[in-house]
Amino acid sequence: MSENEKNYRSDEVEELKKEIDMFMKEKERVRSIIGQIGGVPHKSEKIVNAIFLIILIGSVIFSIILGGDVRMVMIELAVFLLSIKIIYLIHNQSKVNHFQLWILSSIEWRMNESSKKIDQIHKHHIKNEKSKENTDTEKETEK
Repeated sequence: MSENEKNYRSDEVEELKKEIDMFMKEKERVRSIIGQIGGVPHKSEKIVNAIFLIILIGSVIFSIILGGDVRMVMIELAVFLLSIKIIYLIHNQSKVNHFQLWILSSIEWRMNESSKKIDQIHKHHIKNEKSKENTDTEKETEK
C-alpha cells in the first residue's frame, strides 16, 4: 500500500469514528425527546390517571347504589369523563404520530444524503480505475 492509500484509509476511519459519535449523541437526544412526548408516563400523569379512574368508578358505583335522579347524573358524569379521556388519548397519539413522521422524514433525508455520497465515491473510484488503466497501458506501450 502506498502512503496516500494509508492516509486515505486513516482519514476514512477517523471520519467514521466522528459519524458514530454524532450518531450516539443524536440517539440520546431522540431518546430524551421521546420521553418528553409521551414515551414513558411521568409521575403526575400516573396520579391524574389514578384520580380519573377513582372518580369514574365512584360515579358508576354511586349510580348503582343511589338510583333515581342521581343515577342519570352519575352515568352522564361517567360518559363525560370517558369522552374527555378519549379526547386526551387522541391528542397524545397525534403528537406521537407527528413525531414519528418527523423521524421518518429525517431518516429519508439522511438516506438521500448517504446515497449521494455513495454515488460520488463510486464515480471517483471509477475515475481512478480508468486513470490507473490508462497509466498501465501507457507503461506497456513504452516497453
